[in-house]
Amino acid sequence: MGQTTESRGPTARLLLSAPDRPGLVAAVAQFIYDHGGDVTAADQHTDEEEGMFFQRVEFRLDSFALSRPALEDAFAQVARPLGMNWAVRYSDEERRVAVLVSHQPHCLVDLLGRWYAHELPGQPVLVVSNHPDHAALAGRFGLPYHHLPVTKQTRAAQEAQLLELLSAAGVELVVLARYMQILSPAVIDAYPSKVINIHHSFLPAFSGGQPYHQAHARGVKLIGATAHYATAELDQGPIIEQDTARVTHRHGVADLARTGRDLETVVLARAVRLHLTDRVLVHGRKTVVF
Repeated sequence: MGQTTESRGPTARLLLSAPDRPGLVAAVAQFIYDHGGDVTAADQHTDEEEGMFFQRVEFRLDSFALSRPALEDAFAQVARPLGMNWAVRYSDEERRVAVLVSHQPHCLVDLLGRWYAHELPGQPVLVVSNHPDHAALAGRFGLPYHHLPVTKQTRAAQEAQLLELLSAAGVELVVLARYMQILSPAVIDAYPSKVINIHHSFLPAFSGGQPYHQAHARGVKLIGATAHYATAELDQGPIIEQDTARVTHRHGVADLARTGRDLETVVLARAVRLHLTDRVLVHGRKTVVF
């Protein structure tokens, strides 16, 4: 059997966006070639309406001539005259993840199971909840569980505690696994494009309580789930992943809810994987997902 990408050593993942112009692809390819890099994956997209170019390039580091700090310094010299916004990540970096959850456990259970089975990248380091319900579950996976109850009067203090926990644990990504609290701008701003939320997405959309009851009453034919980056504008952040399932008049409220939970677990896991493998570029209110 041949060597896998992993057995050949770590890779660098370069994500960039820039005003579209000739020579962008050539500049990136030439930089990697000049320093002995071996490209393992490359993808690109041009938004013709906005005149923007997006690219993701992954290349091996085992033969690369520059150290990681030198790589970043050198590429900055390439990117600056071309007006590039860019970031580079490395496949062997430890990506520390916090999961926030409320009463419903389905997304938490699914994520922890996937991490336990080595199906997801990243390293979960703590679980936080405004309820005490899931302490035993987190304990089975060896994770600390922090119960931080919250009311309107205590929200600021609770979020200050939350931010302290995330900082102390070196958390990079926050996953809202059906965390039924609205995060303030203080938390969102501390983790820009690093808080992933999941929620149902019906056609038509039903807000407020008992959405599955509302959907059943309207006889919907499609239900779905949406994973997106959380922003200060509630449920309006850039969308990472979505999916839908068809339903009929034969589906009761319990059937709709079960189907919705199944979709939420899968869509959230996909979104987490996409983020942690550096396949998402945020541009304004939308994403480019490679």
